Amino acid sequence: MWAERLTIESKPKTVSEQFNVLFLYHFTSSLPVSVTDGETGNKRPTMAGTSRGSTRSRASKSSAENAPILSPLNPKLRKDKTRNNSLIRIFNVNLKFLLGFGIISFVIALFFIYPIVNPMEKPQKPRVITPLPAPKLTDLPMFQGEHRESLYWGTYRPQVYFGVRARTPQSLVAGLMWIGVKDGRYFMRHVCQDSDELKQYGWTSHNGRDYGHQVLTEQTMSLTTSFLKSKGHGSGYGGDWAVRIGAQSNESIPDDEMLNTAHLFFYMADEGGKSFNLGRGVLDIHDDSVLASGSRSDTGDWQLHLLSEDVSQVHYSGFKTPHIHNLSDLVLANLAVQARKFGHLLLSDSSDDSPSILVFQISARIPFRADIVFLSGTSTRDSRVEERLSRLTGISLTSLLSEKQKEFDDKFKKCFSLSDELGLESESVGKVALGNMLGGIGYFFGQSKIWLPSTSTLNAGDNSVLYWPAELYTAVPSRPFFPRGFLWDEGFHQLLIWRWDIYISLDIIGHWLDLMNIDGWIPRELILGAEALSKVPEEFVLQHPTNGNPPTLFLALRDVISSLKKEKFAAAEASDISVFLDRAFVRLEAWFKWFNTTQSGKELGSYYWHGRDAATIRELNPKTLSSGLDDYPRASHPNEDERHVDLRCWMHLAANSMRSIAELLKMDKDVEKEYGFTAKMLSDFELLNKMHLDSANGAYCDYGNHTEKILFVLATFQT
Repeated sequence: MWAERLTIESKPKTVSEQFNVLFLYHFTSSLPVSVTDGETGNKRPTMAGTSRGSTRSRASKSSAENAPILSPLNPKLRKDKTRNNSLIRIFNVNLKFLLGFGIISFVIALFFIYPIVNPMEKPQKPRVITPLPAPKLTDLPMFQGEHRESLYWGTYRPQVYFGVRARTPQSLVAGLMWIGVKDGRYFMRHVCQDSDELKQYGWTSHNGRDYGHQVLTEQTMSLTTSFLKSKGHGSGYGGDWAVRIGAQSNESIPDDEMLNTAHLFFYMADEGGKSFNLGRGVLDIHDDSVLASGSRSDTGDWQLHLLSEDVSQVHYSGFKTPHIHNLSDLVLANLAVQARKFGHLLLSDSSDDSPSILVFQISARIPFRADIVFLSGTSTRDSRVEERLSRLTGISLTSLLSEKQKEFDDKFKKCFSLSDELGLESESVGKVALGNMLGGIGYFFGQSKIWLPSTSTLNAGDNSVLYWPAELYTAVPSRPFFPRGFLWDEGFHQLLIWRWDIYISLDIIGHWLDLMNIDGWIPRELILGAEALSKVPEEFVLQHPTNGNPPTLFLALRDVISSLKKEKFAAAEASDISVFLDRAFVRLEAWFKWFNTTQSGKELGSYYWHGRDAATIRELNPKTLSSGLDDYPRASHPNEDERHVDLRCWMHLAANSMRSIAELLKMDKDVEKEYGFTAKMLSDFELLNKMHLDSANGAYCDYGNHTEKILFVLATFQT
């Protein structure tokens, strides 16, 4: 039986199975095994019978047969042979003992070795958190080198009124807070929120790379923040940057200390928890401009400087904390203690040991101006700190900011082919729209929470799993309400951004497509990091892998392809776009197939948005969050028979775009024809009329189980 089991085993074995087979082989080889002859009924030896026991039997028989030949030649040998046979028998007994002992030892050893060789298998990772096995777009050479470094620092924290960070997971982070006055009360301003009731805030100009200008209008005071980057001789990776902050009174105000004094709080924090050194500038800002210093592997040694003729004193506080999203609370708590003890709103001039956050309070009479400068690579032999600092402050900074503003204005006219007849007001609105779009670009890093079905056994008692750690470089739809990435919003953003800077646009699109999982699904909302998470209600955190979001990125790609065919790009740009599309094709194809399979309806060529809640008792018409048109009225009773006309249109756009890309890249004709066939089917008006035309209203509508016969009943409860 053992032999038969070994014979029929043919599938590849794991290491542990090989151990088991090896053990069985040695164990059975020591046993005399035979099988019955099917014809004669006699037993015949099998190959397994060639065991050690059999070998020893044959050796003994051979010795007996050869004895008469050996005896006449050497009689002494006969005696020695006899004596040796006796020893063999004794040894034979010992060998059996040793063999038994060895088998037992082997089994015991195997008992301990087996868990090491074949450890308990972990639950298989769900497909939903498995990345698509394709080269990443963000790894393309066009996004490395000078491009990556030029975009390293930026105003990539759209959720705060002013914030700076680098495009790296554990970054140095800088930001601005200030105390606003309303109805005789103080309020801290930091995170963008409408409840602050600022009259105005936003970027009036921003080029997306190294310059931006912002206006923030309080009830009685206006602040301006100007941001500028510079890569000077001696700078570390990413270069240097400067922030000019100005404060003006909005109107004639009485001689009130509360209203005439501005309290600004500029801070530096390290997301990696590295500590800072406090500079001598906190003791006397006019004697030494260094507020803080530190060292990082990316930028090298760095310094933060403050230069202002209007600022009379600087106060500070240092905090050791792993989080920065609650920094406003830390500062307010510190100020509250000082106010109770001493009756004034000044930071405590104290610090935790090894602080990872330093906050500097800059107080001055309005109007005033202050220049804050970050210098990288300050410890190199030829760092030229004083020269670089001088270039980014005072009159020199004023000149640089004016040059950048003029460059922005000129490029705006050229980029959008504006005529001189366009009024200044319309042009200003356009600049603000572009400035806020580019100034709202953020960088995020973290892991999204993905919903798992109740049948999953991966996380007992939990209905979620974390996506892989990922970074996202993206514009955001709203700084106060939605300061994070939304998939369908991004396609509309890129309709504007690609015309301004094609490389920024492709970089953003690449980041989104790199988030695709093995099924071709991309989360519709990316909530990455503690700061982003702090702005999202708990019920909206989970992302559902069964639900899509309009593939609006095809809108931008369609326009880029059209401009490419019209030769509107420079030769180098055209080449890079083609390389990008070539690598992106496998991801775009997986994305299209995900929609075409998971969001398809019962009828050929029909589609419907999944994710509507048919069991809700809170809504008469369940929302369709996945469509982007959240509360657009669809069928009152969601089911699988629905047909959504907007998704059909998106699928036509996607199919037609895929056909255009295949044609542009001169891909296999079958690929081009396949997408062309789908696009043609979805543009067939006869089929469209059959599925979606409402003749009575003369409109194309969704199809589904809908009723308007709803009766509201007042429920009564007895207590």
